[in-house]
Amino acid sequence: MASEELDFSTVNELTSTFADVRANRVARNAVTALNVVEASVDRRQARNYQDTFGVSLKTAKTITGQRHSGRCWMFSTLNVLRSKVLENLDVDDFEFSQNYVQFYDKLERCNSRLEYVIDTADRPWNDREVTQLMLTPLDDGGQFVFCCNLVKKWGAVPKALMPDTACNKDTSQMNTLLTTLLRKDATILRKMHEQGAAVEELRAKKQEMLPEFHRILCCCLGEPPVTFDLTMEVGVGADVDKSKVTPQLSANGGEGKLILRDHGITPREFVERYVRLDLSDYVELVNFPGENRPYEHAYGIRYFDPVIGGQRLRFLNMPMEDLENAAIESLKAGVPAFMMCAVNKRLMRKDEDFSGVLALDGMDLDGTFGVDLAQTKAEMIDDRECGMTHCMAFQGVELGEDGKPVAWRVENSWGDDFGFNGYLVIDADWFRLYGGDVVVERRFLPQRVLDLWDTLPLEDVNYWDNMLAIG
Repeated sequence: MASEELDFSTVNELTSTFADVRANRVARNAVTALNVVEASVDRRQARNYQDTFGVSLKTAKTITGQRHSGRCWMFSTLNVLRSKVLENLDVDDFEFSQNYVQFYDKLERCNSRLEYVIDTADRPWNDREVTQLMLTPLDDGGQFVFCCNLVKKWGAVPKALMPDTACNKDTSQMNTLLTTLLRKDATILRKMHEQGAAVEELRAKKQEMLPEFHRILCCCLGEPPVTFDLTMEVGVGADVDKSKVTPQLSANGGEGKLILRDHGITPREFVERYVRLDLSDYVELVNFPGENRPYEHAYGIRYFDPVIGGQRLRFLNMPMEDLENAAIESLKAGVPAFMMCAVNKRLMRKDEDFSGVLALDGMDLDGTFGVDLAQTKAEMIDDRECGMTHCMAFQGVELGEDGKPVAWRVENSWGDDFGFNGYLVIDADWFRLYGGDVVVERRFLPQRVLDLWDTLPLEDVNYWDNMLAIG
């Protein structure tokens, strides 16, 4: 069937009559001068959202910043895990080295992507799965479980021991270099397969390739510490080996703060002693409504997990009420919860007063442009209008008289000069439409949800599926 072309005379008529409508002239003048968001902020509604919550956690003093990188999942996960450090060491502030975790994230991605290349070497280059593996093989995106796998396997260190570099403040150049090398190596492995090489030979060749990726990462990010001396102030309630704690003498001879000294420890020992991460404690719930996306099913994504041998990504599709209840129970117990959402939907990012507000009534795009943009969440997932593109951490919630959330307080990773000193205020209705992923500890879930999590088989899907527009 022939396609219908755009009609010349009809478009000219629309252009000629556009300015006849007063609302069109006002909208044109405002948007051309201010841009879309600034011209559409409804200040009367946006001012109703304040950073005051009935349930609000004590948080670290340091607000993290991911700079020009896609590491939100890493920052958010580490922000959740540092609550354990704050409690175990009885301190007010702590920050993990995101650079240390990123080093091993990139190295693990190089290994796993080449493994997936070997696994698909018998398929043509234009096979959809092969194509997808090569499109963005070493991008920055990720998940809660990805970060936890890295911390569990490689450990973690305080920020001061491996601070950020120019290459992870802006990851684009490093990622481009790594991707170029990986595609070259993928081509070599596929040619070896065509010439009859066995899987064992391909993996032996892969092992020869990995040191080059390691060399690039050392140049870009620096060498990660293998052992280090931990010396830091801790509180009197610190749950640590008391033989490693000594009092700090004050200037007048009295006792000051306590100093923890743990010499020659490995990054894994740091995690074992002071983070005490048990990855099996966590459950990931998602809300992806739709005719072909039934609730009470557990999903994974084929060729997506970056850490071979780690715990696989697994999420349970449930009604939004289950996600909300899980986050509320976690916050009431003083524990932050990892979350994901489509953060750029109605985000007033450049507005001086309301950049930290996400609310359905905070911006009137329909009114500015005279169009109806409304869709259901299921429709937006189908047509890829909505995806879980950003990770943050719930740190507070305001509850209504019915016990349901009215608004959420969310810790972001865009620095302390964004939003409410680094935090966002998210209207509950906005999160129901544009949010859809929550990770909490098992103890905050009812038995019926745990039974589903523990018993449902994992259903693998392709990672281009519109149901899984995440990361």
